Amino acid sequence: MTSVTIKNTGHQFQVRPSQTVLEAAIEAGINLPYGCRNGACGACKGSVLSGKVMHDDYQGSALTEAELAAGQALFCCARPLEDLVIECREVYEAQGIRPRILPARVQKKEKLAHDVMALYLQLPASERLQFLPGQYVEFILKDGKRRAFSIANAPHDDAVMELHLRLIPGGQFTEYVFNEMPEKAILRIEAPFGSFYLREESEKPVIFVAGGTGFAPIKGIIEHMIYTGDTRPIKLYRGARSLHDLYMDDMSQQWAAQHPHITYVPVLSEPLPEDNWQGRVGLVHQAVLDDIKDLSPYQVYVCGAPGMVDIAFETFQQQGLPKDEFFSDAFTFANPAPKAV
Repeated sequence: MTSVTIKNTGHQFQVRPSQTVLEAAIEAGINLPYGCRNGACGACKGSVLSGKVMHDDYQGSALTEAELAAGQALFCCARPLEDLVIECREVYEAQGIRPRILPARVQKKEKLAHDVMALYLQLPASERLQFLPGQYVEFILKDGKRRAFSIANAPHDDAVMELHLRLIPGGQFTEYVFNEMPEKAILRIEAPFGSFYLREESEKPVIFVAGGTGFAPIKGIIEHMIYTGDTRPIKLYRGARSLHDLYMDDMSQQWAAQHPHITYVPVLSEPLPEDNWQGRVGLVHQAVLDDIKDLSPYQVYVCGAPGMVDIAFETFQQQGLPKDEFFSDAFTFANPAPKAV
């Protein structure tokens, strides 16, 4: 066992040899920020002030060589080699909501697009899952591997959990869900996870940027805001390749039609001739930059492919967005195999 001390808060916790810093913190009820939990998004980045860590595999965009040399670490894939003193933010809003392992029954599967499936899960009658809008669940597979998917419903509507799964060719879990898994199947999940959720204490106007199934957690957040009467101005930008990839477009249009404080901007990167598309064309992050020259008054929530999240993070700051007002969830595929680096 090694010990970790968070210098800026004084909190301490123990780490077993099999655990990362983040896993041990979660178990101890200490809420460090994180998103993907597999070294892709950089949300869990912090500083190692003393002691040494070994990293599992991670993406270079999440932790550069210069940052590593300066003593920074990704706590979702950093394993202590000795006692540590670290510096990082703690997420107090999620305090008290600890992940739990639960069985879940597949109530329904609904195809939303040619490669997107809505999976509706029902927990045992005596159970309710407490979560913040935008957080995610992990499926625990029979071989012990895990697959993470965002919760697409708001916390007040928790009788059934809604997830949006994109079919990954050759993907063990998504191909099973699309092609073999029967309704009423029993699965094991652990939830909730993630620091991608609405900061309700803020009064700033909000920009949401969703690519593909990155719409799922943003859907849950917007539904929560509507339910709670939060009327901060909302600008929702959704990116897709062509019109048939823009699933649940009617729902997004309806939000904008029924709520004057919500603006909806769909953006297609490669519209097909048969789409007869008269809307915006190009990359979704660029549409934000084109529309809003000064991002300094906003909070921004971005969810989608890592490349989109990375470029949004860089370019939005160049256009005035404060670094600490950018919240992201980068969708990656199966976890990379761990190795020492």
